[in-house]
Amino acid sequence: MANSGTLATFVDLIRHGEPDGGPMFRGSKDDPLSPQGWQQMEDAITPDDHWDAILTSPLLRCGEFARTLAGQSGTPLHSDERLREIGFGDWEGLTADAIQQRYGQDRLARFWADADRNAPPGGEPFGDFQGRVQAAWEDWTDRLRGQRVLLVCHGGVIRVVVGHVMGISRDRVLSALAVPYACRSRIRLDHSSYGKLSCLVAHGG
Repeated sequence: MANSGTLATFVDLIRHGEPDGGPMFRGSKDDPLSPQGWQQMEDAITPDDHWDAILTSPLLRCGEFARTLAGQSGTPLHSDERLREIGFGDWEGLTADAIQQRYGQDRLARFWADADRNAPPGGEPFGDFQGRVQAAWEDWTDRLRGQRVLLVCHGGVIRVVVGHVMGISRDRVLSALAVPYACRSRIRLDHSSYGKLSCLVAHGG
């Protein structure tokens, strides 16, 4: 992909670790990382890692670790509200089992299969979520072009970004990629005379 005159940007995406309270549909619910979550994040960072900038969701489960890492390394830190997790409305604070018991056994399957048509009650429309994440991605990859960037964010945000880069169909974005706690991905963007070209370099490391 690279050629003479091409400027490369590398973005490492990492999902937050386990929050206090364990697995549930959080969305905007602002729980901090559990001790286990902090350990997961610390284990995911290596001595060889170096970034020119750190970008984060403002929610505690992302922002607290990003601020700590930025302070330790002296790396510039940027926070963007558009990188928050999708809002799950009435599902926030509920486990998958609780949602199935309250809303029906097939309710979650229908959401994952087509979030546009099966949003949680009171939840953020998937198109709105996808639009704000993609807008933030375009803005920051232009602003930080040519740099190595760490993005600390959420499973939904990572799925939208990778789906955008990979051209995954809208109805498959949320279900096509597994993103466990502290999962890392890397995306390369080449800014050239042909425009901005992007590819997924690694996922799951």
